[in-house]
Amino acid sequence: MISSEQTSNLSLSEIHRSVAVPAKDTRWKKLLAFFGPAYLISVGYMDPGNWATDIEGGSRFGYTLVWVLLASNLMAVLLQTLSARLGIASGRDLAQACRDNYPRPVALSLWLLCELAIAACDLAEVLGTAIGLQLLFGLPLIAGVLITAVDSLFFLAIQNLGVRKFEAFILSMVLLVGLCFVYQLALSQPSMAGIISGCVPSLPADAVFVALGIIGATVMPHNLYLHSALVQTRSFATTDEGKKSAARYNIIDTTVALNAALLVNGALLVLAASAFHARGIAVTDLAQAHQLLAPLLGTSAAATAFAIALIAAGQSSTLTGTLAGQIVMEGFLRFKMRPVLRRLLTRTVAIVPAIILLTTQGESGTYSLLLLSQVILSLQLPFAIVPLIHFTSNRSIMGVLTSPRWVTVAAWVTAAVIIALNMRLAHTSITAWIAESAHPVVTAALIIPAVAVVLFLLGYVIVQPLLRSRQQQRMGLGHENRSGHSAFASADAFTPAPMDMLGEKMHYRLIAVAVTHDAADEGVLRHAITLCKAHSAQMVLLHVVEGAVGSVFGNNTFDAETRHDEQLMNHLCARVQEQGIDCTALLGYGNVPKELIRLSRQCAADALVMGGHGHRGWKDLLFGSTVSPVRHALSIPVLVVRYVVR
Repeated sequence: MISSEQTSNLSLSEIHRSVAVPAKDTRWKKLLAFFGPAYLISVGYMDPGNWATDIEGGSRFGYTLVWVLLASNLMAVLLQTLSARLGIASGRDLAQACRDNYPRPVALSLWLLCELAIAACDLAEVLGTAIGLQLLFGLPLIAGVLITAVDSLFFLAIQNLGVRKFEAFILSMVLLVGLCFVYQLALSQPSMAGIISGCVPSLPADAVFVALGIIGATVMPHNLYLHSALVQTRSFATTDEGKKSAARYNIIDTTVALNAALLVNGALLVLAASAFHARGIAVTDLAQAHQLLAPLLGTSAAATAFAIALIAAGQSSTLTGTLAGQIVMEGFLRFKMRPVLRRLLTRTVAIVPAIILLTTQGESGTYSLLLLSQVILSLQLPFAIVPLIHFTSNRSIMGVLTSPRWVTVAAWVTAAVIIALNMRLAHTSITAWIAESAHPVVTAALIIPAVAVVLFLLGYVIVQPLLRSRQQQRMGLGHENRSGHSAFASADAFTPAPMDMLGEKMHYRLIAVAVTHDAADEGVLRHAITLCKAHSAQMVLLHVVEGAVGSVFGNNTFDAETRHDEQLMNHLCARVQEQGIDCTALLGYGNVPKELIRLSRQCAADALVMGGHGHRGWKDLLFGSTVSPVRHALSIPVLVVRYVVR
């Protein structure tokens, strides 16, 4: 049985392990049980944003960028497979794993970047659906955008049918989009020689922006978070063999689904190349493509199929985008929001810039906004890919499903290619912005520091897990995180070393201990237990629930994170009591230094033991400073147990 506390830590707890996997049926029946998650992922690979990049690439550069689609699909299959394996092996989605393994400021930064990517994706879906409604029914774009604001009820109705029916609905949308493009492709009669020549890598200088947009539209960052959660809807055996079997079936699911998405994207690019580029037409928006298809292909049915497929792609992508937003928010923040509210929040963030653009620039700017949304997705990609590679190559997280060396190398090569393309695009764009600005010095002063912060964050995300792994090996620690797997699995971890350094004149009655639920806690508790035994003192554990919720609601906070922290504190108290020490626990909320000071005074502690990571100066700006303000504010002795990541 799963307790309510455990349920709060499950990814997509409403449908977690809700799909039965037959234990004794044939392989085909087992395969059908695992089919579904990758098809929900695949709709994100054929959303309206893909249409903009594929049509732009095909109409401007012909078949030249076919190889970019092929390479993007290979990247997508590799990365989505890693994402699925992470969920199967660890029982954690990518957002939860990031929260477990990165410091809070870094995890929050990753969350903000991911929310930006989801908003950019939803912007593409809003504009795509609005354009489709305009093409079919003649509605103004603003009216179409506003209509998309009320599709939350539709989303809830589909989701409440159950995960299998939800997957079946999405699959029907995928088939509808595919059939529309098969029909249009047959009418356009593309050049097979041109398609084959397009498989040879070449990248014109003016095609970098479009190529990066294709990659961003194909390998979508929020899909990596989504896939790692969706695979946990299957009730497979959690033994090593059961996980291996689930991973094998998910590889098949991923390969089939993403190659279907490749065919749709390929059909879009080839259609644009054969219908537009061959006639010297550079398409600048989706409405123009719709208007030209009928006269160029000789039938109005081609244009109608285009509009129907656009609406189907936008709506199906909307549903999976909402799930991704739910996973990201719950995983990074442990903050659970009703799906309808989450949907409205995401959609509002997307609708506002769309309405501003339409009212200020008219309908001519929608196509550029679609392209920009896909580039934003690509720029966010490294911040999802790098943690994923780290986690799936870590044996303490993955166990028997740890990535083989060649898979890890291929994944790092993929990450390097994406990062290199991003840096090239960023350099080109920033140089142009500064050169074209009326105040280039001011523009440079605003842009360059922001870029430096992003680059520093990326460098930290790449390096930190490597340093942490080495430090844990040096300290003899296993994998530990905030998921509830404490380093203190047995009472032996608390065995104190003899200590009689303190003079007889000094006596502590109550010792406060600040715990953070990370690798520093083991050393902190060892020292605290030694002091308590030497002085026959009581112990009180202090922990501060950080974040906006704790700051606003204070001790009225009772969200999933607070319940989880209470559970961990009770667990630690029980372990300390096994050592014959009277132990209680107190929780604070909001600002860590202020709360530690307040709690220490509230319990009238004679001494405080806390952990220090050994950083100072500029590192305090990134990680925050706790020891110094606490030490200076309290009049009692403060013992700092250093935990230095080398």
